[in-house]
Amino acid sequence: MMTTIHIKNIGIIEDVTMELKSGFQVLTGETGAGKSLMIDSLNILAGGRFSKEMIRKGEEYSFVEASFYLPGNERADEGNVIVTREIHSNGRNACKINGRLVTVSELKDFMKQVIDIHGQQDSQKLLDEKEHIAYLDQYQKEELLATKEAYRTCYQEYGTIRKELKENYGDDREKQRRLDLLRYQQKEIEEASLKEGEEEELEEQRKQIIYADKIRENLGIVTQSLDEQAMDALHTSIRAMEKLEKIDEKYGEKLANLKNIYYDVQEFARDMEEMQDQNDWSENDRTQIEERLDLIASLKRKYGSNISEILRYQKQVEEEINQIENLDEYIQKKKKALAKVEEKMQELGQILHEKRIKIAKILEININQELEDLEMKQAEFQVEICKQEDQFFSHGMDQIRFLIKTNVGNDFKPLVKIASGGELSRIMLALKTVFAQIDEVPIMIFDEIDTGMSGKAAKSVSEKLNRIAQNHQIFVITHLAIIAAKADHHFYIYKEVENETTKTKVKEIKEEEILYELARMSTGEITKTAIQHVLEMKKNVLCETVYV
Repeated sequence: MMTTIHIKNIGIIEDVTMELKSGFQVLTGETGAGKSLMIDSLNILAGGRFSKEMIRKGEEYSFVEASFYLPGNERADEGNVIVTREIHSNGRNACKINGRLVTVSELKDFMKQVIDIHGQQDSQKLLDEKEHIAYLDQYQKEELLATKEAYRTCYQEYGTIRKELKENYGDDREKQRRLDLLRYQQKEIEEASLKEGEEEELEEQRKQIIYADKIRENLGIVTQSLDEQAMDALHTSIRAMEKLEKIDEKYGEKLANLKNIYYDVQEFARDMEEMQDQNDWSENDRTQIEERLDLIASLKRKYGSNISEILRYQKQVEEEINQIENLDEYIQKKKKALAKVEEKMQELGQILHEKRIKIAKILEININQELEDLEMKQAEFQVEICKQEDQFFSHGMDQIRFLIKTNVGNDFKPLVKIASGGELSRIMLALKTVFAQIDEVPIMIFDEIDTGMSGKAAKSVSEKLNRIAQNHQIFVITHLAIIAAKADHHFYIYKEVENETTKTKVKEIKEEEILYELARMSTGEITKTAIQHVLEMKKNVLCETVYV
């Protein structure tokens, strides 16, 4: 249920907050007081379109916020959800659910599960023919549950197989084009004879070539210095130490160390000489390395960011070539599997079709009874079920429409074709009364559901609304006292002028104030006669049997 709504800067509404209750709540007031703005505000909160002209004059933004208690909802925090929408004159639009920013589309999807607004110009779920099959199936869902589940499993397999077939290169020409491309790619990578780590090795060789002159020059200096100076110095030093080694043992130890140094330097000098020889690169070597690196760079641009990825791609190409070359066998296998699934879906689809026909008959009887209660005795409701023999849908093979004819001799027409606002309001109310037990949307808004009604029809409407309120929180804007008298809670909407500015105000009225408001609604003025009439009407309302 909705527990609070806060509206700011919409039309003549400056700042209004309403604390709401469960059950049947009615909103009344004089024409132009702002009742429709309340519905407009809820439409905005539900993700509806918004015009800048709706922003209160002199203000930069409009704001709507509502608190809901929705136990079990995935977005609820301990059952509580706060939804806000703020729209600025510059076009900026901020939507939030429990403080988290969401898109208008996300807001709309969430609010469709929470609130259903029915007004004369609104397109409701019951007017959307795509929703009709869901309503019918939900009406006696246990009857269809097992068959629908079996069908749904087949439908998922059906979709998977069709996707696999569609992705297998289409016709022969497309298959050959793909095969030619793959073979070209395979040949290009294969001829490159790539090796793991090759690129890093080539980059190192290129660096050696770039600095070859500098390397040779300095290695030459090192080799020459060791040969001409260091080795001679070490040799002379060894001869000198040999003359001392017999004098004391410590000189013998130092001589051994000095000889090791001599051998290490000698080995180091040979290494430097070899490195100098290895650094003898030709121009041809340089060209080959640059060309190889260019080839690797070209392959990287096409097939991967490094050699490892290119080689992995090569393996994928080889696997796909093998799959295409053996495709005919694969496709035949999949087509047989598809035919088997289609056969099973045909069987389950027929069972669903037959069950839906039976459920539709029950629904028609109940809806037509409600229409008769609403003084539409000549109206007839019908469920049209068309089985599509060559098409499969997620729900079966049926397409369903709710049809109506309002007078004897008329043709059945879709609900959206009903011209009269009063007829459409009563048809919608009849449908909602029957579906109230199965409709999972917890909050329903009826904007002037009483259009074009009076007398017995209005009395029936009040009873239907009361029945719906047993399972839903409902809000009704009405001009008829007999409907308002049925409400559990009564909100009076009025306007005041403050500082030469008109503002909408809302207050919950009780007891004596309700009598005065019902009297005003009945006769247009508050008189003793009008109040006596209201008292009598209230007495009758209390004595009536409440439908459960």
